[in-house]
Amino acid sequence: MFKTRNNNYSEEELVAGCLRNERKYQEYLYRRYFATMMSMCLRYTDDRDIAMQIVNNGFLRVFKKLSTFSFKGSLEGWIRKLVYHSLSEYFKKHSRYLQFLVFEERDSQINETALSKMYEDDLLKMVDSLPPASREVFRLYAIEGYTHVEIAKSIGISVGTSKWHLASARKRLKLLIEKNYNSILHAG
Repeated sequence: MFKTRNNNYSEEELVAGCLRNERKYQEYLYRRYFATMMSMCLRYTDDRDIAMQIVNNGFLRVFKKLSTFSFKGSLEGWIRKLVYHSLSEYFKKHSRYLQFLVFEERDSQINETALSKMYEDDLLKMVDSLPPASREVFRLYAIEGYTHVEIAKSIGISVGTSKWHLASARKRLKLLIEKNYNSILHAG
């Protein structure tokens, strides 16, 4: 999307220039890490406009919090973490994602209190741990809001197979959430 300008600024120079509020350093930082962050967001949504919104919100966080970056890890890793928080915040606000994870079985220990104690990025990591086909169906259904008919057509499976993958994903996520919830209960 962006033409890469040849710059040899170190992370320290980029951060220092951004902290001085110099636009060229802000632009270089954005351009240097944009493609990586956009790629990460596109793993969760096929909508480039939504991904762009998430990336830009993430970079807004980066520029607001840049003074807290302490060079104890890589700048890219730190930026990734902030963009990932923007990603999880977006899905918390704009999708059925978290509501979908509140399972209908009332006898389950999983409830809204349990989910509220977990970070959204923990939940996204759990989704990442699913087998690829189940993860894709879950993402399309619970995050993107597609129907099973639409999913079946888009990835070339039957409606029944789409439903099976969704049920499998929910079952695995339920177990992961219960395990996480139990560790929260025993830690506190």
